Amino acid sequence: MRLAKKHYAGLSKSLLMAVLATLFVGACGKKEAGNAPNMAGMVMPVGVIAVQPTSVPISAEAVAQTEGAKEVEIRPRVGGILLKRMYEEGAAIKAGQSMFQIDPVPYQIALQQAKAALAAQQARAEQAVREEARLHGLLASQSISQREYDNATSEKAAAAANLQQAQANVREAELNLSYTNVTSPISGVSGRFQFSEGALVAANTSLLTTVSQISPIWVRFSLSDSEVKALGGHLDAKSVKSVNLILPDGSEYKQKGQINFSASQIDPKLGTQQLRASFENSDHQLLPGQFVRARIATGTRSGVYLLPQTAVLTGDQGKFVFVAEKAKDGKIVAAVHPVKEAGSQAQSWVITEGLKEGDQVIADNLIKVRPGAPVNPHPFAVAK
Repeated sequence: MRLAKKHYAGLSKSLLMAVLATLFVGACGKKEAGNAPNMAGMVMPVGVIAVQPTSVPISAEAVAQTEGAKEVEIRPRVGGILLKRMYEEGAAIKAGQSMFQIDPVPYQIALQQAKAALAAQQARAEQAVREEARLHGLLASQSISQREYDNATSEKAAAAANLQQAQANVREAELNLSYTNVTSPISGVSGRFQFSEGALVAANTSLLTTVSQISPIWVRFSLSDSEVKALGGHLDAKSVKSVNLILPDGSEYKQKGQINFSASQIDPKLGTQQLRASFENSDHQLLPGQFVRARIATGTRSGVYLLPQTAVLTGDQGKFVFVAEKAKDGKIVAAVHPVKEAGSQAQSWVITEGLKEGDQVIADNLIKVRPGAPVNPHPFAVAK
């Protein structure tokens, strides 16, 4: 009996401990459940932009390359030994400035010979005049025949013609002597020297250097058929309102350009329209061969909205944005609005369809936003 009592007493203690443990665990579970946050009821804070309609230029950008408005090859007009180079490579050159000196001695001698021949011919011409006058008096007294007088008249005319030829030879010799001083026909920037001093150069064939006129400077670029269509059709000097350049460092060139050439048709091989614009470049900030970006505008587009590029998302059906708007139950939720864009302006997309004035477009926390999910909107802080 004592053993039985001890057995029941031990069993009672075990049951009591189990019951107490169960009650303790249950109480802790209720306490933890009461302290756990309601994940389903969380509202995502989001920054929003209350969009307002605005006007933006109808514009497009394209890769462009600069070139000199005039590019001249400097070649000697007479041959000879190149004695001296009289300019610095890459330096600014003025029209008429001396660039090279060709050995003038052979041409000085040729000029002296031409002048001597001219003097001799001048004497012969004067003698022919005197002879013709003398024979004219003898013909009147019938002391000579008519044939003798006619011969004298012909010699006088031939002497006059030879005198003109001698005068032309002197002029040609003077020109050849002047050509030994090679000058630039335009103002611009000089190129690299192609010959060393002392080299023998040939007339009209040896390329000594080049000179590029860079003020104004020309910029060539092309736009695709679709871009031309978006800008209003065929582009020319009248339809293009402004041309700006974006430099390699991202800054905008201070001078505005003017279209001075537009192709009359779309290139069938490339599907582009070729264009060229002229820019003032007096400070030589732009150099020939430089790659820049050309931005052309043909007018303005009104009633559009500007949004940060990060606020516009892309899905299977195209571009869309999240808009914070009131649902039927009164909650503010994220609603999907498909939109259409018409290019970019600075760091923003130009939205033409899908929004209305006052829409609160969600601009941050987009990775956590889900369609129809409750949101807590606050003004979006634009980064400066």
